[in-house]
Amino acid sequence: MRRVEVGDKVRILTTPETVAAGYADQTGICYGFTTPFVSGVDVIGSAVEDDALSIHFDDGSSAWFARSLVAFVDVGSGQMMRIGKKWFVRTPDGDWIESPGPN
Repeated sequence: MRRVEVGDKVRILTTPETVAAGYADQTGICYGFTTPFVSGVDVIGSAVEDDALSIHFDDGSSAWFARSLVAFVDVGSGQMMRIGKKWFVRTPDGDWIESPGPN
């Protein structure tokens, strides 16, 4: 099973915690990761492994999830992101390559 990375499209697994939080079976994009014991973020699910993913959804909401509650869907090819003044685009194999930016 592929480890979820920043930019991946993911599905939230259906568990009592994700149902209660209203995110069960939703898809979103992984925007980041953290170690909850250090950062202190609120995590849906057990953060026993001290590894959580920030997932953003189409409705604009986002939440932190224990990695075990997040399933990889695809790499989200074609996504763009900007870091500083540089733009990057996601390739079909999941790499990020520098791009001239959105047209």
